[in-house]
Amino acid sequence: MPILLSSGFSDGPNRGGVSGTRVTGTLFGYRKGRVSLSIQETPKCLPSAVVELAMQTSVLQKELGSGMLRIALECEKRADNGDGSSNKMKLLDEPLWTMYCNGKKTGYGVKREATAEDLQVMELLKPVSMGAGVLPGNAETEGVEGELAYMRAFFERVVGSKDSETFYMLSPEGNNGPELTIFFVRV
Repeated sequence: MPILLSSGFSDGPNRGGVSGTRVTGTLFGYRKGRVSLSIQETPKCLPSAVVELAMQTSVLQKELGSGMLRIALECEKRADNGDGSSNKMKLLDEPLWTMYCNGKKTGYGVKREATAEDLQVMELLKPVSMGAGVLPGNAETEGVEGELAYMRAFFERVVGSKDSETFYMLSPEGNNGPELTIFFVRV
């Protein structure tokens, strides 16, 4: 498994001086299955959010190979029911998202609780701060060729408002790897 480690990071795309907090993001999934996104405060914490994306792992790998990937996850604002509780739900707690990949609608993303298998993957990846690779899969459910691909990186989390958050993948200095941005928006 290749592991990329670096102590320095590039400033990433120009965001007009807006700064955010650094979190760990992991995209993972079986080669013939859907991709899940796990967001953690640090690589050693439990996931604060897990979203199953409307994309096959092989398609994600192909899109990342193009060099730039924009994933937008949109949900609808809830109607105000008179007591002001319509949008008190935190943005990342929304259960259902319409997903767009590089501007094309791809289906729906679903927020879910971390499964035992998700937690096992996060446990295996605890020592990995940044990197991409393949883990042996669950032969019982995925067959002998069921490898689990992953990509883990630090992301800058920028909260624009209670209805928008953006996660910018941070690349090691001098690395011309893929550029990935994930937008969560309530419209």
